[in-house]
Amino acid sequence: MNETKGPLTGIKVFDLTRVLAGPTCVQMLADLGADVVKIEKPGSGDDTRGFAPPFMPGTQESAYFVGVNRNKRSVTLDISKPEGQAIALDLIAQSDILCENFKVGALAKYGLGYEQLRGKFPSLVYCSITGFGQTGPYAPRPGYDSLVQAMGGVMSLTGQPDGEPQKVGIPIADLFAGLYGCIGVLAALRHRDATGEGQQIDIGMLDTHCAWLANQGMNYLATGENPPRLGNQHPNIVPYQVFATADGFMVLSIGNDPTFKRFCENFGLEHLLADERFATNAARVGNRQLVTDTLTPVIAAKPTAEWISRLEALKIGCGPINTLAEVFADPHVQAREVVVQMPHAATPDGVRVVANPVRLSATPPQYRLPPPTLGQHTEEVLRERLGYDHRRLETLRASGII
Repeated sequence: MNETKGPLTGIKVFDLTRVLAGPTCVQMLADLGADVVKIEKPGSGDDTRGFAPPFMPGTQESAYFVGVNRNKRSVTLDISKPEGQAIALDLIAQSDILCENFKVGALAKYGLGYEQLRGKFPSLVYCSITGFGQTGPYAPRPGYDSLVQAMGGVMSLTGQPDGEPQKVGIPIADLFAGLYGCIGVLAALRHRDATGEGQQIDIGMLDTHCAWLANQGMNYLATGENPPRLGNQHPNIVPYQVFATADGFMVLSIGNDPTFKRFCENFGLEHLLADERFATNAARVGNRQLVTDTLTPVIAAKPTAEWISRLEALKIGCGPINTLAEVFADPHVQAREVVVQMPHAATPDGVRVVANPVRLSATPPQYRLPPPTLGQHTEEVLRERLGYDHRRLETLRASGII
């Protein structure tokens, strides 16, 4: 392994996660230097290995799996069998962190639940990510991203006012749960380093979903009224929305009254400043439809590129609505090196992955290991960590344990 130091170099993670929320959490830890052993079921592995097409070019590796599993070593291990459980315990004994996203109580039948491990490994940081958390009436239920988006309220806020509720176009409930899980792990590591005491991090996707309702959640708590769906408009700022241009669409983001004044003065709309319905953001929010109807023909008179050029010169928030092809071709995205090329065991051409967005000046994220093929590191890890010889490994493989 590359010995370049990261902030979590020396930290060992026993990874029992799969699909997206858990692997997102663990990949963040891995990018920061943690040594991650990802445990996968022999023969099939992480469910997302089968979430394809698309495959990475020239391979049979799922693009979904590749996106959240770099910097991990894959070990195939059947934890449903006693010998597999014994190997798991030996690996956990050497680990600082265990991350899992099984259903509540599911790992207990393998002797790997938190209550079973805390006495044996009192310094272990144990992160559990589930749909609804470890307690409460919904705790036994399975959690799925679209289900949590529905139950967590964001779908009621997303979509056109006269249309059906819409989910966000990426699995954002999974992703936020993973990121909150990572924050919890880092806090628990800090506590362990200070006290020697491990603990369980209990992440429920519905909890984290409620947490990131942000201003809309607070709008409800402040008024007791359900915020309406507003399509592409902002609930608290106007104009802050999508407008049609002469040749497409753009986002106009006018975040305060001085910016609205500057907009009006530069585009022949000075008369609006004398109209009390437009004078303040609060007034514009109260007259949302009037503001939208007034500005719609103005924006539609010029092409997107002209609007972007003129508005940027005036330091007024704006932007095109890019396709993903346009996103990854954007000169700023390229200058920030948002895409990283990594080698891969399945292809001499390697694979492209999206970079870690956390920019640390002294200990930046690392790209030590490409996303693994299934069981790629089983023998390496068992030799390195547990001292197994060739005969022991062959016996385990013959019996289906690894």
